[in-house]
Amino acid sequence: MSTTLALHAAAAEALAAMLPSPTALEATPHPRAAGELPPAGTTVIADHLGAVSAEFALVLSADAEDAARQAGGTAAVVQADVLRPALEAASAALGSGVLGEVTAADPATRFPDTQSVDTDVAVFRLAAPGADEPFAWFAVRIKDGAAGRSATVSAHKLARISDVEMALSVVIGRTRMTVSNVLGLEPGDVVDLDRSAGAPADVLLNGRLIAHGEVVVVDQDYAVRITKILDTAETIG
Repeated sequence: MSTTLALHAAAAEALAAMLPSPTALEATPHPRAAGELPPAGTTVIADHLGAVSAEFALVLSADAEDAARQAGGTAAVVQADVLRPALEAASAALGSGVLGEVTAADPATRFPDTQSVDTDVAVFRLAAPGADEPFAWFAVRIKDGAAGRSATVSAHKLARISDVEMALSVVIGRTRMTVSNVLGLEPGDVVDLDRSAGAPADVLLNGRLIAHGEVVVVDQDYAVRITKILDTAETIG
């Protein structure tokens, strides 16, 4: 159960860090005794399929809807596309896997009931520190106790997916831009990244951080020299 709770918290914190918001958000577990949630805004859902599979539901307040629209800039951007990076961050916190389509849903039918005794469901209140009203609500349901079984997968079972292709990416830095700013880019423009020169690059496997390294040149091609392999706790935290 402690493993499941840790995954719940990791997913909620990762999503809160990436959710479009004018201020930093904190993810606070919503007590079961508090009763029904007041999902008065747009609801989006998505499934994560991997060693640990889960269902996500995100309910936006009016302020969160406004922030999502502003993040899209002046272009006609589907709200699900604006929110997908945050849900992808939550997905990556659960380990290797794939995030499915982000779609709108009826909160009355897809948002989990906080009275449920299902220990694989957790609900989080996303709000700025000290705020009275939540910016959004986030629920995550670990499917079929997958968190407890993921550590016991045998080598024989892993052989079934030994030839499955996975994408290895190297990230030297990130930045956040509105769609309007992206559309305004011209040749010669400089985009500042959130990392200083000489800082290690991130090595991601299917979007999950697994190592740090330094970019080098080998036979006139770029390569990455691995400097640190991260353990499970570091990749989640």
